[in-house]
Amino acid sequence: MTTRAKRVPLPAFCIALLIIVLTIPAVHASAQGPAAANNTVNAQPAVAYLGVYVVDFKRFSVEEGTVETTFYLNIRSDTNLSIDDFELMNGQISSVSVITDTPGEKNYRIYAVLSTDPDLRRFPFDNHTLPIIFEPKTLDEKNLVIAIDRDQTGLYSGADMPGWELAGAIQEVANQSYAPGETPYSRAVFSYSIVRDTASTILKFFLPIGLIVLVSLASLMMKVTSRLGLNASMFLAAVLIHWRISDAIPLVAYATFLDLFMIITYATLVMVLVSGILILMYNEQKDDARVNLVSRWSLRLIPAASVVMYALLFLSLLRW
Repeated sequence: MTTRAKRVPLPAFCIALLIIVLTIPAVHASAQGPAAANNTVNAQPAVAYLGVYVVDFKRFSVEEGTVETTFYLNIRSDTNLSIDDFELMNGQISSVSVITDTPGEKNYRIYAVLSTDPDLRRFPFDNHTLPIIFEPKTLDEKNLVIAIDRDQTGLYSGADMPGWELAGAIQEVANQSYAPGETPYSRAVFSYSIVRDTASTILKFFLPIGLIVLVSLASLMMKVTSRLGLNASMFLAAVLIHWRISDAIPLVAYATFLDLFMIITYATLVMVLVSGILILMYNEQKDDARVNLVSRWSLRLIPAASVVMYALLFLSLLRW
């Protein structure tokens, strides 16, 4: 008698195969559990807290657009980042001294020369922003995000820069892309505002020119021909002062406040010169009536026109 092998029922075979298929991914995930967890954590960008405490600014050159500064940089992170992982984007670091070096926090004393783009439209009432910008060297925003450490950021109360007044500070985090579609880089921007000292501005710029204009306008009360030489010398002095002041700033493609101020000054001095030339000409013709007419109307119109032009110019500062 022939013995037949028992066949496994088809439904039971399908159920066993389904159990095996469902079990393999679970076993695989169980075997790679720690690695998978680490990959999930690493998908989140690291965070670096940066703080900048400025000790002082010095040698600010408007002509070159540079300023020297000493400050403390504090870096706090969970990934042991150091200053080698960051780049000063608007200057060159001259020296670095390590103050604190621990796995989670590092502190440096830095001396650097910063570069800035001065806006001279209001010169010599100009104000400027001195930024300190840090950005990761290689890690974009997907890998590293910068945050401002407010507790480690500030400005030394004794900081001073001759000829300038510190007017405030702003700290912010911005994103910077260098190509269309590129992942941006996180950057920390520490900005410090300065304005030109008012007293030095008046003494250096406006007092000499004001005296020249005042003397020239006062000569309108003179009917003698010798006033022509006085006005000519005043005009030459104004040109020399303007040249000397303008030599301290770079060439720009726009008119500064000082340029407009000097244009009005030249217009005033030219009007006074023309009136002096007319008086000289009518004196030679022995025409006293016209001499008196020119003198009277010059004394009325030229100072009034000059005051109105200067007033409008200074009012325009409110819009700049």
